[in-house]
Amino acid sequence: MDSFSTDTLPKTLPTGHARINTMQMQGIVKHFPGVLAVDHVDFDVSAGEVHALLGENGAGKSTLMKILYGLYQPNAGEIVLNGVHAAIKSPADAIRQGIGMVHQHFMLVPSLTVAENVALGLRSSREPLLDLNTVAERINELAKNYGLQVDPWAPVWQLAVGEQQRVEIVKALYRGAALLILDEPTAVLTPQEVTDLFDTLRHMVRDGHALIFISHKLHEVLAISDRVTVLRDGRKVGKIATRDATKESLARMMVGREVVFQYQRRAVEVGPPLLKVENLWAHSDRGTDALRGVNLDIRAGEILGLAGVSGNGQRELAQVLFGLRPALRGEVLIDGQPVTGKQPAALNRLGMSYIPEERMIDGVITDFTVAENLILQMHGSRPFSASIFLRPRLIARRCGQLIENFNIRTPSQETLIKSLSGGNIQKLVMARELSRSPRVLIAAQPTRGVDIGATEYIHQRLLDQRAKGTATLLISEDLDEILALSDRIAVIYEGEIVGVIDRSEADVQHLGLMMAGVRSEPDAAPGAEV
Repeated sequence: MDSFSTDTLPKTLPTGHARINTMQMQGIVKHFPGVLAVDHVDFDVSAGEVHALLGENGAGKSTLMKILYGLYQPNAGEIVLNGVHAAIKSPADAIRQGIGMVHQHFMLVPSLTVAENVALGLRSSREPLLDLNTVAERINELAKNYGLQVDPWAPVWQLAVGEQQRVEIVKALYRGAALLILDEPTAVLTPQEVTDLFDTLRHMVRDGHALIFISHKLHEVLAISDRVTVLRDGRKVGKIATRDATKESLARMMVGREVVFQYQRRAVEVGPPLLKVENLWAHSDRGTDALRGVNLDIRAGEILGLAGVSGNGQRELAQVLFGLRPALRGEVLIDGQPVTGKQPAALNRLGMSYIPEERMIDGVITDFTVAENLILQMHGSRPFSASIFLRPRLIARRCGQLIENFNIRTPSQETLIKSLSGGNIQKLVMARELSRSPRVLIAAQPTRGVDIGATEYIHQRLLDQRAKGTATLLISEDLDEILALSDRIAVIYEGEIVGVIDRSEADVQHLGLMMAGVRSEPDAAPGAEV
């Protein structure tokens, strides 16, 4: 079989790549219908540095980077590479000029091998035949140079999330990326995988790469970057050397006010278990075992955090608990009463509320108004209806109270929900679910995709529910969130609970090992059900 022409591809630095010494985006403007997404933004990065890009949701970060990568075209402004104007009309143009991008959601074909994914889309020097051996040799060379251990012949579907990310980086390096954009690169990694990734990034910087790092995690920005640029409402509000920045100062730049990171956790008298899960098994959508003998209990006035890398059964567990997915066997009990398989309406009546992972799919009806979404599941009950008729005045009064109490920013109650920002939609879902005064709360990824200001608000509301005696299962892939809110922490790996530990005994290193499947010591959490 014949080979890809690796000789026609730019080599990875420092072995002959056309180096990008400087990249400047000057006066970039991008309009969408009714929205000024990027407003005269300047941004630059140099070889041998990591420049972090921060901002709340909708601040313009992704739009700016999509312009750099050729996915969008600016309405004004220009991109300058090494002092020369660069025309970047497509990702192919960006790649040819040494710009690569690792997307938050990996762009890999699961059924293909690593080598096939890396070679995908490249022209062969002797078409139509390929020689993947040549591709594999180049992958091994890159892996050795940058500590990116990956098997060129492994099918991507068999790889762990961290390994898939390495494939994405190798793919960009194979194509000769001198400047690499990393969009939320740590979102689905364990702490150990984050450490490995940062080692790789530092190696790339030493070799002369320019890196742009987009993240919501301020401690990671402080750990890996040299400079930070902050966007707010499409405008650049500041640029600072990382050595002069703090978590608090960066948050203030992002939000425009002080942000609370250390929450006041009131002393709460923990009651008996309100939610128990016993030997629970369930299938995934593919028919494989997603849950394998899960045992958990959550007591009144307690937040039990469930940590784990995405795809290890968290979604299926939440759906089984709220009656959205059948259990194969095992039992779910609320206050000692078996509820396995009951419908969501029945679980609502028993005092369970559910904040779903996919708010736009499972949490709201996008073509309904704010008011209509706020009374979902209650619209057929008093005082909101009388017989078959709704009672608009009472609905308006109730919705007005919730909008005010939960600080939901909306033009009116009659605004369609799809017009709201992600943070305000999440606040609406919380307002509806918490207004029922739940005894048991399932909160699945409650701050995913939500900016730092809305995250602070949501965290405080969850702690308020704890103080009211609610038993809360907090499912999150954000260890900072788990550590900040939880009383106990359970870790799930491949559908099994590998350990439950008290928050006072938890640390990132220990939790990271458990998230990778290393079981906790039997005495790590006395009395915990595992």
